[in-house]
Parts: sequence; structure tokens; C-alpha cells
Amino acid sequence: MSFTGASMGSVAGTARRAFEFGQTYVVKPKGKHQATIVWLHGLGDNGSSWSSLLETLPLPNIKWICPTAPQRPITLFGGFPSTAWFDVNDLSENAIDDNEGLDASAAYVASLLATEPPHIKLGVGGFSMGAATSLYSATCFVRGKYENGNSYPVNLSAAVGLSGWLPCAKTLTSKLEGVEGAVNRATSLPILLCHGKGDDVVPYNYGEKSSQKLRSCGFQDVAFKSYTSLGHYTIPEEMDEVCGWLTSKLGLEGKS
Repeated sequence: MSFTGASMGSVAGTARRAFEFGQTYVVKPKGKHQATIVWLHGLGDNGSSWSSLLETLPLPNIKWICPTAPQRPITLFGGFPSTAWFDVNDLSENAIDDNEGLDASAAYVASLLATEPPHIKLGVGGFSMGAATSLYSATCFVRGKYENGNSYPVNLSAAVGLSGWLPCAKTLTSKLEGVEGAVNRATSLPILLCHGKGDDVVPYNYGEKSSQKLRSCGFQDVAFKSYTSLGHYTIPEEMDEVCGWLTSKLGLEGKS
């Protein structure tokens, strides 16, 4: 399945990239289906590795959808291609946001959620670059639209970001000002951020500043969990935190 800038309302006459997304892996709920979460992998990874881990979690009421990002040239790698949700030119606060890539991936995530039954709660989550894409999706939900102006089509009930950061943080405040319904959506959307203090890929302070920025923009239910010795990977303690948080925020029934 591909998403292009042109299909999402780009300016006529402007050449846009087409994004070919890879294979999607689905973990079916082992109990009563109450929630569906799209979970996004990190740079250079694929949906399979995370689906294998998520299948082991004691969350029988959740259906997990684990797509694979497109192969694309990465500026940070000198143009070398990798699976990525968007382009990255630098891992710093001065990085240039790839709005077109972010929009395409957020739209793809929304398309995966849009076909779920109406009574099912919907969420987004991910690791590293996948976490960044999930947080971007959350801001699109609160704004009610993507950066390109198209409407965001689904109602999110939760967002999780592990070892990630908030894209477009510098402009978020101004983009939310005066948007009808944005305050209520920001207030009601619970977000969990987890980050290791030993992360040598995405620095710990990126996660910490992301949580602070979200709170300053009206996201009132933001939990930030830190792990002293954790690097750029996940550990059972962190996944236990995710399980408990999702069970609470989504009102999951357990094994029934």
C-alpha cells in the first residue's frame, strides 16, 4: 500500500514522493477484543520483531497491528536507504522535520485503525522513530488534521512512546491555538513516555523535554517514566509499565 503527498492534498504541480509501506504483522487478541493499537518499530527495523514481543505480553484484550515502514534514503546516513517512517537529517533539536514523511506515515497508521469496529478503543505506540511517529499522530488527532491540512479521521484513546521524541515540537503551541475541540482532545488523551537515562542514540533529555512540551500544550494526562541504566532498547520492567498503564487507561477487563 502506498501513500503519496498528492493523494493527501498537496499543492498542485509539486513533485511528491510515493511511500511504499512494507509487510504488516497482526497479533490477534487472545481474549475479548477491546482495543487495537498500531505499534511502530524503530529506524532500520520491521514490524515482525515487535509483533513477536507484543504477542508475549499479558494483554489478551488488545489487537496489535505492526506495520513495516517504507525503504527510503536517510539523510543522516548520507542517503543510504533504510526502513524509516520519515527522513532524519540529524538527531538534535535543530533537526529539520520531514513533514511530508510524517504526514504519510501518520495517515497510514490512521488507515489501519479506521477499519476497526466502532466500539473498539484505538491507540498508537512505538519505539524510537516509531515513538516519534506515534506522538506526531497524537498531535494530528488533537489538531484534527495533518500538517497538509487534511482531516485526521480516527479517535485516539491512548499513545505510547518508548525512547523517542516529539517531532515539530517548536511549532506545536501555535498550531493548537484557536483550534476548535483541541483543548478537550488534548485533555482527554493519555500519553505514556518511557526513556532510559543511558540512551546513547536518542538522548534522555529529548524524551524529558517532549513530555514537558506536551504538558505545556495542554496534554494533561502525560506520564513520563525514566530508567537509570536503560540504553536504546527495552527491558521487561519497562514493558510491565506499559502493560499496567494500558490496562488502566483503556479500561481493559483482563482475560474475560
